[in-house]
Parts: sequence; C-alpha cells; structure tokens
Amino acid sequence: MQAQVLPAMWIAASLFLAACGDSTRPRAAIPGLGGGEMAPLPASLPSVTSGPKPGPALLYAPAPVAPQLENVAPWSALPILISGASAYRGGEFLYQDFLHDDRGAAGVQDPNDPQLLSGKYLFSPKAGTLTYPSNPVFAQNAADLVELRVKPLADATAIRVTLNTLLDAEKVAFTIALGTSTAAVDWPRAAGVSSPAQLFLTVHGTSAEVYEPASNQTTALPASGVTVDLRRRQFDLRLPHAVFDPGQSKVRMAAGVGLWDATNQQYLQPAITASDNQPGGAAPSRAALFNLAFRYHEPFPDYTVLGAALTTVDAAAAAIVEAKWWREFDQAAALRTGDVSQFFAEVDFAKLVARTSDESAVPSTGPLVRIFPSRFEFGQGVDHAQHCDRFPLSCEGSQRGQLQSYSLYVPTKPLPSRGYGLTLQLHALSGMHSLYNGSKYQSQFGERGAGSLVLTPGARGPNGDYTDITEADVFEAWADVARHYRVDPDWTAISGYSMGGGGTYKLAMRWPDLFARATGAAAVAIEDHGGYLPPLRNIPLQTWIGTLDEGAATEISGAISRATAAGLRFALDSFTSAEHLTVYTNNEWGPAAEFLGEHRVDRNPPRITYFVVPRFDSERAGMVADHAYWLSAMKSRDEAGIGKIDVRSEGFGLGAPPALGAVTSQGLLMGGTHGPAPYERTMQDWGEVPKTPIADRLVIEASNIAAVTVDLQRAKLTCAAAVQANSDGPMRIELAGCNRVVMIN
Repeated sequence: MQAQVLPAMWIAASLFLAACGDSTRPRAAIPGLGGGEMAPLPASLPSVTSGPKPGPALLYAPAPVAPQLENVAPWSALPILISGASAYRGGEFLYQDFLHDDRGAAGVQDPNDPQLLSGKYLFSPKAGTLTYPSNPVFAQNAADLVELRVKPLADATAIRVTLNTLLDAEKVAFTIALGTSTAAVDWPRAAGVSSPAQLFLTVHGTSAEVYEPASNQTTALPASGVTVDLRRRQFDLRLPHAVFDPGQSKVRMAAGVGLWDATNQQYLQPAITASDNQPGGAAPSRAALFNLAFRYHEPFPDYTVLGAALTTVDAAAAAIVEAKWWREFDQAAALRTGDVSQFFAEVDFAKLVARTSDESAVPSTGPLVRIFPSRFEFGQGVDHAQHCDRFPLSCEGSQRGQLQSYSLYVPTKPLPSRGYGLTLQLHALSGMHSLYNGSKYQSQFGERGAGSLVLTPGARGPNGDYTDITEADVFEAWADVARHYRVDPDWTAISGYSMGGGGTYKLAMRWPDLFARATGAAAVAIEDHGGYLPPLRNIPLQTWIGTLDEGAATEISGAISRATAAGLRFALDSFTSAEHLTVYTNNEWGPAAEFLGEHRVDRNPPRITYFVVPRFDSERAGMVADHAYWLSAMKSRDEAGIGKIDVRSEGFGLGAPPALGAVTSQGLLMGGTHGPAPYERTMQDWGEVPKTPIADRLVIEASNIAAVTVDLQRAKLTCAAAVQANSDGPMRIELAGCNRVVMIN
C-alpha cells in the first residue's frame, strides 16, 4: 500500500492552516495549564519574521484525521492519548492502552518468532513470548488494544473497544470481567486466565454473550447489540440493564484481547511454535490472551540492574534482564501464571451519570508514552520484513499503521512563563521510543534549568537512521507535542545514542536553525551518518564516545580533525576502556545536561554554511531540506553530489570569531553505575566576535549550487546590497522581496 500523502498540495494547506492558527481543529487541554486553557499550535513552534519557517513544513501541519480516534454517537469524549491512563470525561470512562504491547505471557520462546528472527530489537526485547499465526489476516498485531471506554445509557451500558489492527472481526475476541467475587474465577472460552468477577462479557465478530460463573449460565446478546466498524477498528456494543445494571455503583472491570477459534468456539490456543492459524510461544498457564487492559503501573527498566548485568553478560542478555521496554513486563508475568487479578479498574457509574470530570489517573509529569496520529499509513499491523538496513535511502518502518507512539519526559518543575524547553532524544539502533524511559539520560536532561520536555520519537521501528518516513516521524511527534504542551520554541536541543547519535548530527546538519545545541553519544560525525560538520557552524556540539566502542572508536581522531578544521565549537569526551553500551548503562549524564543548558537558537546569524544533500531528501515524506536561517530554495546542480554554500552578511557589523584550536584535558565522570569513569576531552571554542564596519554587502562562496534565495531583511541588508559571489558554475541568486536576481555564470 502506498503512503497516504499528497506532498505539494498538502504542504501548501499545512502552511496556510498553521499561519491561521488552525482555529477549526479541536484541542485537548494542555497539561500544566489550569482551567482547560489552550495554547495555539504556532505559539509552541519556531517562528520567523519572513521566509520559510525553520525545519520542514510537516512540523507546522495540523493533526491528520485518524479513524481510530473518531467518535460517533453516543461517544463524544476526546481520547486521552497517554498510555496506561484512565479518565472520566463528559459522562464516559476511558482507558488508554499502550501500542504494540500485545506480547502475551512470558512462556517458551517460539523459535520462529519473527521479531527475534529480524534481529532488530536487540536492545529493547519484549517480555511476552506469544506470537501470532503467520496468516496475514492477523498482521502480527490483531489483538493490540488501543482504547476501552464505557458510558451509561437509559437502558444499557455502552462499551467501545478500539484495536490497533482489525482486518477480520471474526478472528479476534475480547472478554470484559464485570463485578467481583470472593475468589478468582476462570475466564470463559479457554482464555487461560482467572480473576475476581461476577459476570464475563465475551465478544467475537458481531456475537456477544454473558457468562455467569455462579450459575454456570451463558446468555447470548441480541445480534443488534454489537456493531463492528472496520474503518475505525472499533467494536461498539450495548449491554442491556436486563442482563447487568450497574446503577450508580462502582463496578470492578477487567479486560483482555485474544484471537478467536471459530471451529471450537473458544480463544485460539497457543502452541510452542506458531503455524498459519495457531499462535506460538505458549506459557505454562496456556493463557490465550495477548493484551490486558487497566495496566497502570507497568515498570520502567532499572538501570542499576541493567548496568550490573552488562558487566557480566553480553549486551543482548543484559537487555533481556530488564525487558520492560514495551511496558508489558507485568502483563507477561501475570499471564504466565494465569492470575490477572491485579489488572482492573473500579468504574464509578455515579461519576458517569453526573458527568463528572476526573483526570487524576492521567499521569502529567515524568516519563509518559503518548499516542499520535501520523499522516502516513502503509497498511495495518507490523511487518518485520520492512526493517531497514543501515544508512538506507528510504525507509517506511515495520510499524505500518497510522497510530504511532513516542516517549515524553515532562519535568516536575512548574511550567515556565515561556513554556518548557524541548530536547529531542533519538533512540538507538535495535531500540524504540521507550529506550530511555526511567534513565537519568532522560530525567537529567528534562530537569535541567527551568525544565525541558524530552521527546524520543518511535521512528516507526528500531532502525531507519532517521531517513524518509522515519525522519518524518520525528517532526510529526514534535508537532504533536506542540499541540498538547506549551513549549518555548527558541529553547530546543537535539541528542541521541548510537544510531540516535548519528541521527543527531544528521538532523542538526539538515535543519540547523531548529537547534541551539547538540550532543551525541556512542557515535561520531562521519559522512555515512550524514554528519557533514560545516553546517553545524552555529550549533555547539558535544560527543561522548568509548575508546573501545565497536562501532565508532576508530573514527574518534578523524572526527576531532574534521571538527577542528571546520572551525566548530565542540567538545569530544572519549571514555577510557568504555565499549558501545558502557556510557549508556553507566546512567550518569549531568555534564551533558549542563552542556545543553538553556541556550537558545540564533535564527539570524551573520554567517551561514549549508550543504544540500539530495540523497537524504524524501519528497513523499515532505523531508526536503533546502532552507536554513535566512537562506532558502537552495538547489544543487548535480543532485548526485553535495551542494555547498557559505554566505556572509556584512550588514550585522560582526566578523568571524577566531577558532582557538583544539585543546586536550582529563576528566572524571562521577555518580554512574560503573563507578568513576575517566575520559579525555578534546575541545575547541571561539574567541571574541570582532566588530566590523557595517556594509550593505553579501559575500558568497559556493560549489555545486544552482540556486539560492536570500532573505535580505533577516540578513540586515537592503535591496541595493552588493553581491560578491564565487561559484564553480552557474548560480541564480534571488534577493527576496526586491524583484532582483543576480546570475553568476
């Protein structure tokens, strides 16, 4: 299936809506703001007085329509979109689950598990072992719960269940346990689990039944009681009061989703190895459920344990020790035993009848996992064959659907008057959006200064090197953060580990006017990562790397030489005897957080160096990097090569600060799980910026550049500015707003 995107028309519409404030789009309340106060989208995003906005147009686009998030009567409440949370909104009770946490019990490993065979989630393994049948109708995701909501009606209780994937409603089933009992009782239809309950409501396709354990009676509900909406991937049902009337009481509810065996009229039973129509990875309990609701306290990885494990076992085994990345660790453990009593909600129907609002079970600070609608959809479910190789020219990612996740750390500090800062923290290869949840890497960056939001996009899977659709995911997630939180648009930074470190250099090079500072770890700026250093002229750069890093240690001296020669402000700390994951599992990032600080972006520097690299661009993803600061519409003559341009405006009256040369010193990082960590720092800074006579002159040096547009207002020049250009070939220089073009032959 092709991505659902119309780049040219869509980008124009996006810019128009962003400029107008998108007043037609409903907005959810912003955490940290009282009284449901709204902050318009543009206020939390970068702005300039003229010319293209910093970054891609995708960053400023309104949220796309997502059928799974749509409401039809009687439903009206906005979704929570924070996983592992519940709320009472407008007479509805909502529970928001995690995406792609449909891993089932921690049982016997399926030798043909496609996720394991892909080898792509080495450092973010799952806890559950349940695997889907290979039949494409299950799409490796058919029992993934997105949302469950409840609403009282005059003569029935309305219940709606939304799934992440729904290709055939007859292939999936869910059970809702209602009420309580003195002891746990077995769920019906061979679900393989037990919990307290008075009644069980089981739905598959458009069939629904209620089972009462005390009387061993099963009652089928009318066929009209269940509606399936394949487009919205929703089951909407009515439980008549004649069968179960909650009144205004508090009702204990639990729920789980699995696959349906139409032949035997029960949940599809797992084996050890999955087949075309049978799940694999069975646990001793034979639990058949893939996903449980009402999991509010799924743990984060313990980095003390993780760091200790890495000293005695290999990296993959260390990650498995703390297999809590997908937030399904407790789910997997409970399903292994079959006792799921711990996962339930007490639904207060008196609150529902009174239409009481209650957001107390929605986390508002610390590590959160958020759901957002992408404008790209390549089908449903997960396709592990769509994992991308390193440094791809294009990548769609293995998570094919429209709903995607990202992690967000929200500071515990009060909301600053200008909004929180925003720090991108890109995940590593073989990782995912939750890779840093619970770590100091996340919290120390988030709690620095007045407080910064820390965003780790999912990138639609474990790799992709932030190329094509996986690069677009970063900016879609950023835009979603700006729709829900007040962000200081000038206090932004970028960071990342391993592949995320390479992505840090690459995105900072492509979109330099978005970031004040950048820090990468376990990766150095080499050309294969897109780390062409000269465009980072206005972004101080920090790198942490181990001297024994398997992936990048041999590049340390070259990276230092390139950064020094480019005249950059940089600090490279090489940690003695540290390997690729040592810095990560050491879990101490105070100096890196201090380096990022509260620095703000200079969107109008007097000198700009930029590289046009067409091979990194993707028109279908809206990821065409052709503008930076007050330069735009840059185009290379030979698209197989790299266009390079250096432009200096003498209208600022500022000269080039001298690079002071690389100096070396020794340091010791304290406070980590591995004890004192010695490192050698090589750094270069700038001297004082010299003042020069103000002149109405533009000086350009270019190679392989066919065209460029200069915003004279932001460059502090007039339409009469002298243009001094040196190019290796024909170049068109447009002076914006002046009806003036300078041609270089």
